[in-house]
Amino acid sequence: MSLSRLVDIVHSGWQTGWTERNKEALNSLFEGSDRRYPKAAAKTVKPQAPDMDPETGVPFAAYIHPSNPGSGAYSGLSFVLFPVKDRPCLVGLVVGTAGLSPDEAILGRPGHARKAQAICAWLNAEFGQGELVAWAKHDPTRTDLGLPENVRQAWPEYKSVFDRYGKEIYALYRPADGPAGIEAAVTAFLDLLFEERGHPPLTEFRADHDKIQSKWFEHLMPSVERDEVAGLLGARRYVILQGPPGAGKTRMAVDVLREDYGGRGRSVQFHPNTTYENFIGGLAPSSAGGDLGFRFEPAQGFLMQAAAEALKDPAHNYLLHIDEINRADLGKILGEAIFLLEPADTERKVQLPYDFGEPFHATLFLPPNLHVLGTMNTADRSIAIVDVAVRRRFAFVSLWPRMSVVEQLGCDTTKKAFRDLLSVFVEHAAEDTLPLVPGHSYFLEADEGRAKQSLKTNLAPLLDEYLAQGYVGGFAEPIRAYLQWLRSL
Repeated sequence: MSLSRLVDIVHSGWQTGWTERNKEALNSLFEGSDRRYPKAAAKTVKPQAPDMDPETGVPFAAYIHPSNPGSGAYSGLSFVLFPVKDRPCLVGLVVGTAGLSPDEAILGRPGHARKAQAICAWLNAEFGQGELVAWAKHDPTRTDLGLPENVRQAWPEYKSVFDRYGKEIYALYRPADGPAGIEAAVTAFLDLLFEERGHPPLTEFRADHDKIQSKWFEHLMPSVERDEVAGLLGARRYVILQGPPGAGKTRMAVDVLREDYGGRGRSVQFHPNTTYENFIGGLAPSSAGGDLGFRFEPAQGFLMQAAAEALKDPAHNYLLHIDEINRADLGKILGEAIFLLEPADTERKVQLPYDFGEPFHATLFLPPNLHVLGTMNTADRSIAIVDVAVRRRFAFVSLWPRMSVVEQLGCDTTKKAFRDLLSVFVEHAAEDTLPLVPGHSYFLEADEGRAKQSLKTNLAPLLDEYLAQGYVGGFAEPIRAYLQWLRSL
């Protein structure tokens, strides 16, 4: 295995012959029958591994940009090992102490930080066993910020490293699970480094690369299954599914209602004109008969009606599905009833201004078998923001576009269209813009001819709207280039 020498160095820690051992390990990545990267990739890095004793200094081995000098301070992006006495090496990505250049474009791109964070999240989940074994900085360019104190306290054996290079380190793995974790971390970090330099692994290693990438990508855009949502509703009672258009929020909510609640429930949709009277209850006109015309009587709203239905069958759970829950001002619509949305307290009651008849009259409460599932489109910036008081009462679940669905149901054109657009958003979108990435439902047409028409008539107008509204201003040109390709189909 091309990485075996490097994995052995990390596992064994500092030993004599540090400089030569690391030069040999680097060369093995590009030479021999089991080399992982093309020979051209060797021209994009060079080693710097000073032979110093950890008792008197802070040794390291770095793969640095070739424009740097062979010794002393260097700049740019680097893959680094930090050895200490009688411990495995720390493995990480580091900005040189001399600055960001010549890699400022890579380090400043949101996608690079996003991928490093996802890799560390995967390493924690896969090898941490409940402990922190990996950490990533939110912004690699912030070399004015050191490692958080809780990370330093968790890894006290590496204090000398953190004291010297804590501000330059932006992604780290502390070996805790033997060679398997080391190999995973080294492979993921190196693949990221060389891909940023334009050299992905050789063809014979692409399957391994894709397997590892799919694992950490799950932490960048986690997949959520229907049974997870149903389980969360059972535990928390009040849940909101949020995500970009086309991610399958409404479909999942309808499936949960049908499959997990046996159809016991109802769906309603919010809009800007939805009111407290619609949702909780209020006075509504009713015919008085004869010559008296209309009169106003108390009428139950959606929530009260759902609570009444749930009370009729306490042996089964009842689901109220609210589609587009943030298209109205939920704080105003709930009014005093927001007090009732407390999952752990089923004894709460509020007094109402009118007598609404059976079963509540003028006292509203929510039975424990009533669950509420809302869906929220994160791309619609023109609607009300769900306030903190409401957010505290709901469990929020993010639904992201899923490549597996497109691979199963799409055609070659839609698969390429989805991959390319997802790549644009992952690489360039800021944190508040990433949730705008169009969902997989835009890419599910299996017929090539209809797929091209669908992309032009459904997806292109959405992206045009993003541009017109300034939602993707930070990466408008890649979106425009994508649209040019789309319209050439």
